[in-house]
Amino acid sequence: MSFRSGFVTIVGRPNVGKSTLLNLLTGEKIAIMSDKPQTTRNTIKTVVTTDDYQVVFMDTPGMHRPKNKLGDYMMKSAIASLEEVDIILYLVEATDTAIGRGDLAIIDNLKKVNTLIILLINKSDLVEKSRLLPLIEAYSQSMDFEQIIPITALHSDTKKIVMDEIIRLLPEGEPYFPEDMLTDQPEKVLVQEIIREKILKLISDEIPHGAGVEVTLFKEKEEKDLIEIHANIYCEKESHKGIIIGKNGDMLKKIGTLARQDAEILLGVKVFLKLWVKTKTDWRNSDFMLNELGYK
Repeated sequence: MSFRSGFVTIVGRPNVGKSTLLNLLTGEKIAIMSDKPQTTRNTIKTVVTTDDYQVVFMDTPGMHRPKNKLGDYMMKSAIASLEEVDIILYLVEATDTAIGRGDLAIIDNLKKVNTLIILLINKSDLVEKSRLLPLIEAYSQSMDFEQIIPITALHSDTKKIVMDEIIRLLPEGEPYFPEDMLTDQPEKVLVQEIIREKILKLISDEIPHGAGVEVTLFKEKEEKDLIEIHANIYCEKESHKGIIIGKNGDMLKKIGTLARQDAEILLGVKVFLKLWVKTKTDWRNSDFMLNELGYK
């Protein structure tokens, strides 16, 4: 078989399992996961290379109605990716009883592009086949998909099913990136995402979505086989700052400990992580702050 290569993007409503699927297909934890919507803020490129193919995955922010400049950035990022790829993986949930307004809006955007689209119906293990078949029929009537595949993003056998279909549809071509490259994201950005994931995991309500993370120091100390990392956590209200820090600093310590452990796995060395919490009112509507945090 001749070598195949191309770009694949994963789209869908917030919190349908896009990052879980990306991590399954790549075998690496690159995109952060959370049970809260709008977890992914940047389009993340992850590269999978074998002797026969190279797939460049682009994980995008969930499509939603923007409520601030950050949300507007995320939506534009998701839509822009549709024209730049060879295949779109459109992820929906089997637990939906019908096509909702959010998915109808996404389908309207998908109809505007000429890209091959595979519909993946996630969490199909949670519903009876009798419930799943009408949903498949409704989606097949909504537009012309290349394939419709029921999957479970948490199951390992999903990887082969989806990858086989991707490889079948990929065009022949040379690799775009070196074979040992895993992602185009700098390590500093990946650490920022890890820290934000821990905030999402440990803190409830709306506070995590008002939190931004900026790594201000990323210094390798070769003589100690250690990387020193300093990061600021920005929140929008003084009361949120107190919650993120916690009583006697307990919450911030938990965030730091979990983030450090994942950072050490990612970087393969010991990590010294120092966190600060700062209040920046309405930073999600600040062009300056969005630029500072890498969203522009």
